[in-house]
Amino acid sequence: MANTISIPWAESTLELMGDTPFDRLWRGFMTARVTIALVLLGLLSTLYMMGGVLGISDWLVGLAATYLVATLAVRLLAKPQPPGSAFDPQWVSTIGVDLVAFSTLQLLQAGNINYSPLFALPVLMAAVLGSSLLALGTAAGVTLLLLAEAWVMVLQLPQELATRFLQAGLTGMGYFAVAVLVNQLAARLAREEAAARNSRQMARVQAQVNELVIENLGDGVLVVDADGRVRAANPAARKQLGSVATAGDQPLMLTAHAPWQPLAELARLTFTTELSQRADVAIDDGVGSPRRMQVRTRLTAAQDDLAHSLCVMFLQDLRELEARLRTEKLAAMGRMSAAVAHEIRNPLAAIAQANALLEEDLVDPGQRQLSALVRQNAQRLAGIVEEILNISRVQHQGPHSNAPRLALDESVTEACTDWARQSGVGERLQLSLAGGAVPVEFESDHLRRILINLLDNAQRYASKEPASIRVLTQRIGNESTLRVWSDGAPLEAAVRQHLFEPFFSSESRSSGLGLYICRELCERHGAQIGYRRSTGPGGAPRPGNEFFVVFRPQGPALAGNSPFDTIAA
Repeated sequence: MANTISIPWAESTLELMGDTPFDRLWRGFMTARVTIALVLLGLLSTLYMMGGVLGISDWLVGLAATYLVATLAVRLLAKPQPPGSAFDPQWVSTIGVDLVAFSTLQLLQAGNINYSPLFALPVLMAAVLGSSLLALGTAAGVTLLLLAEAWVMVLQLPQELATRFLQAGLTGMGYFAVAVLVNQLAARLAREEAAARNSRQMARVQAQVNELVIENLGDGVLVVDADGRVRAANPAARKQLGSVATAGDQPLMLTAHAPWQPLAELARLTFTTELSQRADVAIDDGVGSPRRMQVRTRLTAAQDDLAHSLCVMFLQDLRELEARLRTEKLAAMGRMSAAVAHEIRNPLAAIAQANALLEEDLVDPGQRQLSALVRQNAQRLAGIVEEILNISRVQHQGPHSNAPRLALDESVTEACTDWARQSGVGERLQLSLAGGAVPVEFESDHLRRILINLLDNAQRYASKEPASIRVLTQRIGNESTLRVWSDGAPLEAAVRQHLFEPFFSSESRSSGLGLYICRELCERHGAQIGYRRSTGPGGAPRPGNEFFVVFRPQGPALAGNSPFDTIAA
């Protein structure tokens, strides 16, 4: 998704490719060895071509050339070993070769040149790239070589005994000091590098977690700059902004799209007043009903640095908030429904009975109309009380594992016949049964309650044309399905999202519990209920709304045959 904060993987990728700081140091030392070898070869070759007056023989030039070949071979062919290693073949091929080459030149005093400063290279290399033992061992070896060179020179010039040995000892002590100090410094830098690497790793993991959380948040998150440009947007925010935001990964400008102007204005107020803002806005992009949302804004930087500040906007769908409130209502209703419903049902039954007795003696049409109004509203109130009690009963009963087996077609035919007779739908209802004895594990009363509820909803929104309501049963493999279709107008996306939630209804006179009870009863019997927009089965194809119940499979399930595989949300 575009406009999201990316995680810096470049550094970790370089480390995986072998481009660590230790590798760069190793290559630097190896390059320095090649450079010194080239300088030595050039110097000795020049002195040799001058006629050998300075004691430069051809085999010394060959030694320099051999040293150059050895350094080039290590630089091009060898690979760095982990830091802190002790003596191994690679260190012998580098430090050992350096000591042999430099000590040979120093002992022979080729060209009357003092080569002892060159010993600093192997000492530094051992101290930086190796362990403390390797560093001290290299310094000790260099010191012994210097002392041996001083002894050889003393044999030739005995009068320089004190001077030679003092110079060799001081130089060796200097190399020891350099080895210890540089090794300690390198070890400290290595520890700091390891700590920094761990910190970077933790930061990358935390960035991954933060990105994952933001990506999967139900609430939308927008990061907007002072020009109204969206720097980052999670999928929930793009979905709430509408089809323009979800059409692609192109950058978004709040000021470039008219329906987003309320959001742009909130961002402008946040930058202008330097205060957080909160407001309820509606975004209408002409597709479906306007999306209502609650917006909260925050500034990311200090108040005195607005030039680099960003405005973070949190978008909450008001329908989601309402759904949470409905869930809280349900929780509160579950705690008090049984007692209150029983208390209401008893006086309500007394009212209905007294009204029925009074209605027997009423003659005046106006009074009988009032009595009928009392009876209708008492029945409606009794139905709501019964629905609340049904919720409590279903929740306390839990899953039903030993439901009786009933014939689906027979039960559906009986329920639909009774409902059609009471509602007077006539030819508007059409049955299409699978045929044969199709057994399902379901309580007969519960199946009847679900079917009557779905038929009532279908009648409320269907047209008056024949076959505008259709009930079908299907058998696919070992899976049975009940479908209730009607030719009503399509449901809005926001309504479809909350269809089976309690207390949600598009009708002001509905309790919003019917479909919720249907879902609870289905889940209790191991069945599933769903909704989709589909074409009417049989006859002339007409688009309509379809609710379907997929019963618990009888025997092994067949993959890919469930209607839930083809839901069009």
